Amino acid sequence: MTGLLAHWIAPARRRALADTLAMAMPLLIAGGVVGWRGGGPVIALLIVAIGSAMAILIARRRAARFDRAWLVRSLDNSRPELEDSSALLFAEDAPLAPLQALQHTRIAARIDQGAPDDLRPGWSRRTLLAVSIMAATLIIAALLCPRPGEGPPMLAPAQEGLPARPGIPRLVAQNLRIIPPSYTGLSVRDSASLDARAPRGARLEWTLRFDPQPSNAVLAMLAGQPLSLRRDGETWIASRTLDASFLYRVDPATARGPTPPLHRIDAIADAPPQVKALSPTASLSMVTAGQRSWTPVFAATDDYGVAATARLRVTLAIGEGENVTFSEREIALTGSGPARDRRFAPRLDFSSFGFVAGGDMVVQLIVRDNRSPTPQEVRGPSMILRWPSTKEPESGGMEGMVNTTLPAYFRSQRQIIIDAEALIKQKRGMALDRYVTRSASIGGDQQILRGRYSQFLGGEEEGEPALPTADGHQEGDGHDHGGPPKQPSTGFGAPEDVLGDFGHPHDDSPASSLDPETRAILKQAVDEMWQSERELKQGRPDLALPFAYKALRFIKEVQQATRIFLSRVGPELPPIDATRRMTGKREGLASRTLALAPVEGRDGPAAAAWRALGEGPDAIRGPIALDALEDWTRTNAGRLPDALALLGAIDSVRSDPACMACRARLRAQLWTAMERPLARPARRRPADAGGARYLGAIGGTP
Repeated sequence: MTGLLAHWIAPARRRALADTLAMAMPLLIAGGVVGWRGGGPVIALLIVAIGSAMAILIARRRAARFDRAWLVRSLDNSRPELEDSSALLFAEDAPLAPLQALQHTRIAARIDQGAPDDLRPGWSRRTLLAVSIMAATLIIAALLCPRPGEGPPMLAPAQEGLPARPGIPRLVAQNLRIIPPSYTGLSVRDSASLDARAPRGARLEWTLRFDPQPSNAVLAMLAGQPLSLRRDGETWIASRTLDASFLYRVDPATARGPTPPLHRIDAIADAPPQVKALSPTASLSMVTAGQRSWTPVFAATDDYGVAATARLRVTLAIGEGENVTFSEREIALTGSGPARDRRFAPRLDFSSFGFVAGGDMVVQLIVRDNRSPTPQEVRGPSMILRWPSTKEPESGGMEGMVNTTLPAYFRSQRQIIIDAEALIKQKRGMALDRYVTRSASIGGDQQILRGRYSQFLGGEEEGEPALPTADGHQEGDGHDHGGPPKQPSTGFGAPEDVLGDFGHPHDDSPASSLDPETRAILKQAVDEMWQSERELKQGRPDLALPFAYKALRFIKEVQQATRIFLSRVGPELPPIDATRRMTGKREGLASRTLALAPVEGRDGPAAAAWRALGEGPDAIRGPIALDALEDWTRTNAGRLPDALALLGAIDSVRSDPACMACRARLRAQLWTAMERPLARPARRRPADAGGARYLGAIGGTP
């Protein structure tokens, strides 16, 4: 297309595009309003998007009609001075004949006497007016018509299935409106059935119609106070907030007619959000060569939506032993993706956090859902990034091994100081009894730590004795065991002291592996710990801090002064009595038979009712006492698979004891509700012929 041709047809094409979009705009607005009123904002956006795409496609096709042929026709019809030769002005690159070239030169000067805008088509005013009127009508009708869940509900025929009796009111029409909480994003809906499932916290509104009109009508709850119905013209209305699942029946005749059937409303609890680490997949990762940042990726999902913002807790541990320093900070994150499945991918720069070699970076994502007014907060899994230290491990040719158990203990005194200082800062905003309790708790940690250090001074750790382990030693083997080993205490340093918990030192010193000078320093540290413990347990952490700091200073001196050296020794197993071998003597052997204690079941009323409803000797053909079973059901509702179904089955049997289908349904519900019997111990396989001969030879029972 030449430049002259594009210049002359461009105004016409722009007018065609504008005219088409102007006619489509009222229809798009009307479609959006109708979709919003009928299905919500998502449907409205979908209608507008599809309509806009169709309008643009139609506009492009209308504009494409204004091409070279249209321009030649329009110029020849409107410009007589061009002498019906305007086609020569827009001819292709093919050479012109001499006569055509002469005519082209004559009319080329005349083309500029007009403007391209003179050829533009006019606006479609009548069509635009008609479309605007139609769109306005649709908009007004959509605004006046109630949305689903708004205005008076449409009543559906009742489904009670009760026969009509003269003078007895019965339910003839019904509607249940469910208004979910706003944070769920769910729309209001009307249910033609009186059984429903709805989010917990939803508003339930019943609209019922009876024939004939009752004097009083209620919603009789199977457990709880009845809900009164209020008359509004020809209908009866009631409402309540759904806080728990319940069973009810519509009773317009106040127990004068047949018993109406039960209806069930299930409350769907808002599940807490779920946080999952997408990258890296392992909880512990190592820094690679040249790595300067870390980008962990988390996925947060929720049934009704996760908040757009979350918090990332970043904890840094830099150093080793008592030189470890901890720092913690939280940064705000903004997620991406839909509300029900958001992604959080923070980029953590090592230099901005001060993360260096020899440290650990621990991150944990904290998210909230959109529940109102109390959102649920969930902490995701902790992801650890470790940067190994560049320090080379020590090596030596000593015959033996260096026990690193003692330095592992030197990591808790600093934490006790940190906890005490934090407690002092929180004193003003904390109740006195809670302050004293927290201080005593820290004092308990100090006591545990003091007891563990005392083991290296030949003292005993506090606690109950534990069973000895198979470490290859026994009484009289020539070692000083210092009494039976003690039960390890929980608290600071508990996982590290394997040697102290399950064995004993084998050093040249009978009581400890420490030299006398280091032993004296450690003794001073233990004394200071005792002073700190005393003040902490009396609720005075401010007075305990000086002693705690002194204990920490002495511990650091011990850490820098020595290590424990253990000689490499093998296990010494107890001697075997060779005189008993191959003799079959069983004197002194205790019986290995374990007594089986009977298990007390918790299904007494349920089991009794199940037998009574069956065909066995305990079966009862008449009415069954169901009060104990109903109490048992309410007491154990938390562990039953479907407590409401069981209560409904009990009510059916109580209402009609002769109903065999009701009795069978209740018995089936009881079978699923009772605990499964425990597996019986397998009987020992009897001895074969060879085994029997061997047992007879050694004097045993074949």
